[in-house]
Amino acid sequence: MTVPFDTTFHQHPKDQPVKITDARVVVSSPGRNYVTLVIETEDGITGIGDATLNGREMAVASYLSEHLCPMLIGRDARRIEDAWQYFYKGAYWRRGPVTMTAIAAIDVALWDIKGKAAGMPVYELLGGAAREGVMVYGHASGSTLQDLGADFQHHLDLGYKAIRVQAAVPGLDKTYGIAPVDGKLYEPASGNVPQEDTWETSAYLDFAPRMMAHVREEFGYGTHVLHDVHHRLSPIEAGRLGASLEQYRPFWIEDPTPAEDQSAFRLIRQHTTTPIAVGEVFNSIWDCQQLITERLIDYIRTSVSHAGGITHLRRIFSLADLYGVRSGSHGAGDLSPASFAAALHVDMSIPNFGIQEYMGHREPANEVFTTSYTFNDGYMHPGDAPGIGVEFNEEAAARFPFDPKYLPINRRLDGSVHDW
Repeated sequence: MTVPFDTTFHQHPKDQPVKITDARVVVSSPGRNYVTLVIETEDGITGIGDATLNGREMAVASYLSEHLCPMLIGRDARRIEDAWQYFYKGAYWRRGPVTMTAIAAIDVALWDIKGKAAGMPVYELLGGAAREGVMVYGHASGSTLQDLGADFQHHLDLGYKAIRVQAAVPGLDKTYGIAPVDGKLYEPASGNVPQEDTWETSAYLDFAPRMMAHVREEFGYGTHVLHDVHHRLSPIEAGRLGASLEQYRPFWIEDPTPAEDQSAFRLIRQHTTTPIAVGEVFNSIWDCQQLITERLIDYIRTSVSHAGGITHLRRIFSLADLYGVRSGSHGAGDLSPASFAAALHVDMSIPNFGIQEYMGHREPANEVFTTSYTFNDGYMHPGDAPGIGVEFNEEAAARFPFDPKYLPINRRLDGSVHDW
């Protein structure tokens, strides 16, 4: 007997939409400025996402509150991919840091909700753990090489297996990336208008190899050592730097040159075998497509909160995996604990994880964000709390109003504006 196929769609309670009932933006400054998106559903679940864009916080806050949040109300919170495509393609104007940071906040908040609804940490929903923990690197710096050595030892004592090194360049009044002497976490943004610093490339190119040699002579080769160039070199200068550092075996040099012209990295590749990392200012897969597919970099540093959230970041890392490029996501203090936690969930689940930046957060961030991730012997774990594992206290956030801060602007000795 043949039973006719029933084309009727049968809905069960679990098939009913889980409607979003509220979406709001909270801007606060508990140690630094953070923009937090809060999404609530009809069944009482709340998810959060980080919408912070350093120095342009209010642009994202406005984009969310004026344009995207009203369109979230009534949507099915379970349909994460549909929401991502809706907000990316539906506005006509695509990409850009403001748009992609706003979409990222929505995406992470929806993953947070989905994890809480399932009673699972997000990494379990992404396929489960591919490793026991995530190797992170900290930031060591100093106004002198001796100060750098002391800070490097401090990070070793904390258990770090990978450490970024930066030191003040002799002859320059100020060098970006140097922590204050008061022992507080480094915060590069300051002032209601950007601070202006002076830069001289030749002094830096002469000093960087001496800095790396000092670290290796004092601490040997048992710890991974990284260095951030901050986009400041031309391709041929970056090639020269990479070649001069090869003997010290750096884990990578980061952002050696501005990456708007992806083909420029071919020239760097021709002159050095030092591994290259780039991408913290990227906001889409198309920003790094050539760099990845032509194997012009070794690590892609896109971050969950600036590159469209968990959904889009996984696409970037999947493309990178095809070409032997590993992840090395941005994780500075300008990303809130919600963003860092989301990054850890992605890191735990992907096959081509490389390393994760961990700068930490200045107090009183812990009064606003409660986290479940842990650090042990150089590795982070996102924890097993449902969702991303971060809770946001709106009442506490209200005690820390927005305080405009900007990253510095660099000028050459002749007064012209240099790259960041």
